[in-house]
Amino acid sequence: MSELAQRASKIKPSPTIAMNKRAADMARAGRDVIALSLGEPDFHTPENVKAAGIAAIQRNFTKYTNSEGFGPLKKAVAGKLQRQNGLNFTEDQIVIGSGSKTVFLAAFWTVVDPGREVVIPAPYWVSYPDLVELAGGTPVIVPCGQSTGFKLTPNDLERATTPKTRAVVFNSPNNPSGAVYSEKEIRDLAAVLEKHPQVWVITDELYEHIVYDNTRVVYFAKAASGIADRVITVCGFSKSYVMTGWRLSFAAASRPAIKAIGDILSQIHGAPSSIAQAAAIEALEGDQSFIEKNQIVFKERRDLVVERANRTPGLHALKPPGAFYVYVNCAKWIGRVSASGRRLANDVDVVEALLEEAEIATVPGEVFGLSPFFRISYALEMDRLRQGMDRLEKFARGIQ
Repeated sequence: MSELAQRASKIKPSPTIAMNKRAADMARAGRDVIALSLGEPDFHTPENVKAAGIAAIQRNFTKYTNSEGFGPLKKAVAGKLQRQNGLNFTEDQIVIGSGSKTVFLAAFWTVVDPGREVVIPAPYWVSYPDLVELAGGTPVIVPCGQSTGFKLTPNDLERATTPKTRAVVFNSPNNPSGAVYSEKEIRDLAAVLEKHPQVWVITDELYEHIVYDNTRVVYFAKAASGIADRVITVCGFSKSYVMTGWRLSFAAASRPAIKAIGDILSQIHGAPSSIAQAAAIEALEGDQSFIEKNQIVFKERRDLVVERANRTPGLHALKPPGAFYVYVNCAKWIGRVSASGRRLANDVDVVEALLEEAEIATVPGEVFGLSPFFRISYALEMDRLRQGMDRLEKFARGIQ
């Protein structure tokens, strides 16, 4: 058999997807696994958005659109960015993609030459380093611990930036920590980057509408207007608009960058789904009341998980202002032994023990680049969430 390309052996499957699969396999085998690992809202796509997709099918809007996206959707995205985020983009500065991963990969291919560096604050979404490596770049991981609220500081950014740096990844609200950067914090980071004109910023703003406690989300390009021409803004419909299976995202940037991203996407996916794009117009321009309703439900769940985690022996968790995850510090469990005799040498061992002994699926901090933590998703209904936290506390009481 012929050998595979080297990149094929270097790229790993998504660890969050792998954990969800393990939990599903165990459930099919008859085990009552509570999935606290899910990275998608448990709500359904809003009825008006679903109706728009069905109407598109019924009127035979089922052919290819332009590879860079359907014009009316790009116009709707431009309107949303101006109305909600204070950013002025024309349609030729916007591209529509089939999910955010393809857009991020195209963005890295656009600005990162082989051997160049990309600064990635940790904890990070698990796909960033692999996508950078697929583009030929070198990930430079910068740990951002609890003491900074899991946020990148200007000093750490300055130390990580070298003449080889070509991009910085910025994610707010953050997956997995739920951290949200203030306008001042973004401006302070931008002040560092003003001294490094070769560096782009590639943002991940997908959780923008999942925030609590009157937290205000500010897009990086808005706060950092002095370097806005070097910002590639990436957002989408999966999280805030509850459209994970529709596989749709968008990017906005300077015309040369967007043209390059669009050309790359035309080779990767041809064109985004016409049906999903029709539904996305309604998501942006139709009834938005579902956003606040979802926030209220998520906040109640967040408060439960944080309160229960912090009263569980050996655990500590900050209260996240955004997203639907809690990043739990399990440092006091490391080096100890579970009730069944399993040694907990690291957060991977903790997650394995929770799955096998407590039938709780979580995700280890190692895959997010910052240990010793594990991520709990509260994207499931309250009764199951309470059961999961009960099991977590029982597991903790058995640690020796």
